[in-house]
Amino acid sequence: MSAAKSWFLYLIECVDGSIYTGIAVDVAARYAAHCNGTGARYTRSHPPLRLLGYEAHADRSSASKAEYRVKQLSAADKRRYALRLQAD
Repeated sequence: MSAAKSWFLYLIECVDGSIYTGIAVDVAARYAAHCNGTGARYTRSHPPLRLLGYEAHADRSSASKAEYRVKQLSAADKRRYALRLQAD
């Protein structure tokens, strides 16, 4: 039986100053996909500047719920939230 994988909520600052929020099992690989243009449609037209931070969640459901809550925040509140997250 395989161990359950953690899911992560992550925030990316784009070159235009906008904040992209997403979820993934492997944040580094997902960020690389955003950087090389194979990530989300949004980051193809708003290229990533840097990974602001990420946080672990027990499963996809809890990560998706957290993603929804963060996406409701203003850009300023997303930046404040990102300050509390751990980034590489």
